[in-house]
Amino acid sequence: MDCAITNYSEKVMPSLLHLCCLCLILTTLTPITLMAGGHPDTFTVVNELLPNAVYDVRYYTGNNFVGERITGYEAPLVILTNQAAKALVNVQADLTPFGLGLKIFDGYRPQRAVDHFARWAKDTSDTRTKAEDYPDVDKANLFRDGYIAAKSGHSRGSTVDVTIVDSKTGSELDMGTPFDFFGLPSWPDNPNMSAKVRTNRASLRSVMERNGFKPLKEEWWHFTLKNEPYPNEYFDFPIR
Repeated sequence: MDCAITNYSEKVMPSLLHLCCLCLILTTLTPITLMAGGHPDTFTVVNELLPNAVYDVRYYTGNNFVGERITGYEAPLVILTNQAAKALVNVQADLTPFGLGLKIFDGYRPQRAVDHFARWAKDTSDTRTKAEDYPDVDKANLFRDGYIAAKSGHSRGSTVDVTIVDSKTGSELDMGTPFDFFGLPSWPDNPNMSAKVRTNRASLRSVMERNGFKPLKEEWWHFTLKNEPYPNEYFDFPIR
C-alpha cells in the first residue's frame, strides 16, 4: 500500500505543481480589454483623439500600390498605441501656430495586411500600379530591396506615415514624391531633391523627432516612436 501511495504521489504531485504555477502566471498577467471596435484598450483611434488632422487612409481604398483595398482595413481609421497617439497630438500642437497640420496615411497595420502585401509582391504578373508607384524598381526585387517584408514595424502599433499640410487649404507641402513611392527619390536625405523639398522633409523630420519619433532612412513619411511599448509584438486585430 505504501508503494502504491508513493507511486500515486510521484505521478500526481508534479501535475498539481504545474497547474499551480500556471494559475499563478495567469493571475499575474495584465488583462487586455477590447474596445468597441475590437482593438485593445492600449490602442487609440487617432481620428477621435486628433479630429483636426487630415486623413487619407489609402489602404482602405484602391488608391495604393496594390490597387485594391487591403485585408484588415475595414474602416478608414488610423489606430496607434496610446503613447504614439499622444505624441502625435504634440506634433500637431507644434505645427498649429504656423498654420500647418498633419496629414496621416497609416498607423497600426494588421499582420493580415502585411501578408496581403507579400502575396501581391510575389505575383510579378500584376504590374497595374508600376508606372505610378514603382517605375524604376523591378517588382521581382521588392523583397530583396526591402520595400516589402514578411513583418512590418507598423504591426507593433507605434509607427505612423505622415506629411505636413497647409491647415487652410489642406494642400501637402512638397516632399518630392507621393506617399508610398518605391525608389531612391523617397529617401529623406536624397541630395538630388530640390532645396525646397529638402527643407520640407527636414521640417517634418524635426517636428517628429522633437516629439519622440525616429525616422526611416528609405521613406520620408515613415516614423516610429522611439520608446514604443510593444517592440517585439506584432498584432493582427482588424481596423474597424
